[in-house]
Amino acid sequence: MKTTLEKIFLSLLIAPLAPLAGGMGAWVLAYLALPEAWFPYTVLAGLLLGMIADIFILKKLLTRFHQLSLVFWLAVLLFYAVGLFGLFMGVPIFHVLLAIPAGFVMGGRLAAEKADSPRLRKTTNKTCLVTTGLLALTCMSSAFFALASPSTPADLQGMLGLDFSVTPVMLWGLILAGGSLLLVVNWALTALSTHLAYRFLR
Repeated sequence: MKTTLEKIFLSLLIAPLAPLAGGMGAWVLAYLALPEAWFPYTVLAGLLLGMIADIFILKKLLTRFHQLSLVFWLAVLLFYAVGLFGLFMGVPIFHVLLAIPAGFVMGGRLAAEKADSPRLRKTTNKTCLVTTGLLALTCMSSAFFALASPSTPADLQGMLGLDFSVTPVMLWGLILAGGSLLLVVNWALTALSTHLAYRFLR
């Protein structure tokens, strides 16, 4: 039962990769080389190709999911991080959610390998470092775009419905305080997810 639940979770994580990559790749290709009228058909073709790839690849991946390399899972994490960055126009808030599947994957691997407590603690810290480091890079990129755009203070004022002007000092304060909070939450979520997955799946 536990293995089945783990496979379901991992399939939900892996299955969208090929269709999303196909759709985005097709969109870039259409943007660079095709007339605008062809965009919908090209993107749809990319999505369908990704779905077809899933039919041949997904089952094979799930039959040996514990043997998949950490490089593979790191690539998956980066793929979703880049996708979220584009989807939410550089706002890094939702990147914190990536800590949950990252911890689940590592906790599941540790459970399958019957890791002891010292190894669990060491691997959890490494996983926290990776996810939090990636989030830190995301926050810095977001801060760069926010500070480089002269419209950011006005955008924040309108978005939050403020009746006062947002100054550069306020913007810096929001970036530093909000970014620090996100990093702390991300570290805690990664550690919690890893430990819970390990306890549940072992």
